[in-house]
Amino acid sequence: MPTVVLAKDSNFLVPNGTFLVELVAFLIILAVIGRLVVPPVQRVLRERRELIGRQFAEAREAKERAEEAEAAYHEAMNDARAEATAIREKARAQGQKIIDELRATAQAEADRVIAEGRQQLADSRAALVTELRAEVGSLGVELAGRIVGESLADEARRTGIVEQFLAGLDERSDEPTATAGQQR
Repeated sequence: MPTVVLAKDSNFLVPNGTFLVELVAFLIILAVIGRLVVPPVQRVLRERRELIGRQFAEAREAKERAEEAEAAYHEAMNDARAEATAIREKARAQGQKIIDELRATAQAEADRVIAEGRQQLADSRAALVTELRAEVGSLGVELAGRIVGESLADEARRTGIVEQFLAGLDERSDEPTATAGQQR
């Protein structure tokens, strides 16, 4: 290994010629770098700064648009919910109206059927009463003829007797109901 020998008369605080040459070379390199390298680097940095600034501005605008879109979305959802609620209420009201109409129609039909049934019962009862009167009358005339011993062949006379007999029966059938109603 080489040994470095320091001169005894050299002072390291005093610059020598080598130092001055190195200083001049450094300043020349610094000037060359300052003129040739720094401006393109600064231009690239400036462009990069501008690009980043534009990207931040675009990001800010995109964020604002996203917030507006989100607000519009929420408003549209609220409107849709309100509209759905209105449609449900309208459908419920229409359903209730249809049910009420069907009930009214069914009640009217039931009343009509009941009225027809009552009319048929009344007609059947009247027909049975007429038929029974005629049968009871003919049986009564025959029985009365056997009891009395004379023929009751005269139609007008027979009809009068039958009507009188049936009226008497009607009076008897009404009396117990009237007296039973008074006793209660």
